[in-house]
Amino acid sequence: MDAPIGRPNDLSAFWMPYTANRAFKEAPRMVVAAKDMHYTAGDGRPILDGTAGLWCVNAGHARPRVVEAIRRQAEALDFAPTFQFGHPSAFTLASRLADMFPIGLDHAFFTNSGSEAVDTALKIALAYHRARGEGQRTRLIGRERGYHGSGFGGTAVGGIVKNRMHYGAAVQPVDHICHTHLPENAFSRGCPANGAELAEDLARRIALHDASNVAAVIIEPVAGSTGVLLPPEGYLARVREICDQAGILLIFDEVITGFGRLGTPSAADYFGVTPDLMTLAKGLTNAAVPMGAVMTTGAVHDTVVNGAPAGIELFHGYTYSGHPLACAAALATLDTYTEEDLFLRASRLAPFWEERIHALRGRPNVIDIRNLGLVGAIELSPRPGAPGARAYEAMVRAFDEGIMIRVTGDIIALSPPLIITEAQVDELFGTLERVLDALP
Repeated sequence: MDAPIGRPNDLSAFWMPYTANRAFKEAPRMVVAAKDMHYTAGDGRPILDGTAGLWCVNAGHARPRVVEAIRRQAEALDFAPTFQFGHPSAFTLASRLADMFPIGLDHAFFTNSGSEAVDTALKIALAYHRARGEGQRTRLIGRERGYHGSGFGGTAVGGIVKNRMHYGAAVQPVDHICHTHLPENAFSRGCPANGAELAEDLARRIALHDASNVAAVIIEPVAGSTGVLLPPEGYLARVREICDQAGILLIFDEVITGFGRLGTPSAADYFGVTPDLMTLAKGLTNAAVPMGAVMTTGAVHDTVVNGAPAGIELFHGYTYSGHPLACAAALATLDTYTEEDLFLRASRLAPFWEERIHALRGRPNVIDIRNLGLVGAIELSPRPGAPGARAYEAMVRAFDEGIMIRVTGDIIALSPPLIITEAQVDELFGTLERVLDALP
């Protein structure tokens, strides 16, 4: 007998990532289709996407230009190696990205995910210092409550306790600076005014280890996966200044903030602070095909490439680096962003988004609200002895009510596709109000 639509015959074979597998398989939340702002649940209900999939479907689901580009590319050239060979669209995409981001980020190294982009950026940083004759610069610095993917490098520099518990020591030497989330900044609108001095923790860490031993610091301009933690005003500029003074590389992890989430191509554009390396993924292809990238300055690229003897300059890469289908999806995605002016659209919608999310203040159990661009977080008070349970229940109830939200701990995170309308913003938060009011 066939299984009902949306439910495979056997759920046990798929070991799901970052999921409470036992709980999910007892009561699955299946989606079977998606278009524009909505998923279709297995029972046929429309589900308003409040999270752009997983921070990644920035232009909305199943956009025609992207779908058609993938189809055409699969027919013309399904795969081409980029080890010692090439195909045109990889070079075209790299040039498009170099034109898109702040002046100086001139080179792209392609990967297949944000996790791979982070590990690649860390390797490039180490290779850069070795090429400069400072191979002793091996220490990497991350930040508490940072998330940089699930590779060994990203886990090591990440600052999530559960992620690091078993694997965080696999890459050494690594240190961490303090996060930027301060209780006194609760219910701030946009970047909080207090806390720029927290950047001095980086200066202290560098002094502890001596700058001559430090290779790079990696931070998310806005820490997304740990609950939308915003940088205080002036914080990122001070981090940049400290890195310059110490001769260490600054890596911005823009896997989430890239491609319009803040109403600009990148957070570097939004804050006016340019890193030495920038990691990208998610919105790069509108999530239609897995892809990531590392953007580097000419100085970083030229030091590694020109400083090597003849032959391969960087012994690193992936079979699917610059995959033809991923490049086709990315180029069509960039065209969609441009043709529909989606970044400007997000910027113009951001004030309405801010008003609507902060209207939840005073709802039961809401202890903080944060927002910037088209991203937001509602933090709930944890249940005694059951941290995370209240937000998890909110996620389940929200799906039943017809919206998709994301939770991390007791924080509800929202990041809708940039095509969302004011009416859909109202629908999203109106539904969320009912969910919050019903939570014990």
